[in-house]
Amino acid sequence: MERALLAKLAAGAALVAPCLAGAQPATYRLDPSHSFVHFEVMHFGTATLRGRFGPLEGVAELDRTARRGEVSLTIPTRIVSTGLPVLDTRLRQADLLSSSEHPDAYFVARQFVFDGDVLREVRGEITLRGISRPLALRSLGFSCGIHPMIQREWCGGDFEAELRRSDFGMSFGLPLVADRVRLQVQVEAIRD
Repeated sequence: MERALLAKLAAGAALVAPCLAGAQPATYRLDPSHSFVHFEVMHFGTATLRGRFGPLEGVAELDRTARRGEVSLTIPTRIVSTGLPVLDTRLRQADLLSSSEHPDAYFVARQFVFDGDVLREVRGEITLRGISRPLALRSLGFSCGIHPMIQREWCGGDFEAELRRSDFGMSFGLPLVADRVRLQVQVEAIRD
């Protein structure tokens, strides 16, 4: 009888444990194989130039019950890919990304905006070329659960934002190459 009761209690605890995991602040490390920043900028008013930075490195702390978190991302400007190596080299030069002097950009945020249990926005600061400006990442979708392959807690989502490259001293090519840059951020992170 005692064994049956202990087995039921253990089974109940196993079912409740994943729910309780969200009740405490948890630390997550970005999965570099699924974490990138994609960018889009209008080129000569005709077509959109696209590329990406990454993989990203970073850590996030999330307390879903208290609806707060912190995130710190490193974005490697030296690892930019448009699919055209000559353009990648041009983007890394001093009058654009200045990747030799500033090989990384950073995004740090401490304000998470929730609507009920749904994460809507992450507000923080981006530092690019040594210049810091506010940036809000709008959530297009975010969720957490147990990773189907490694059986550990994991969170991921898609976010978008816009910035003006001239705010960071990148005025080369204006106005033929647009000032407004659209960012799309994909992240997945595994709980420590």
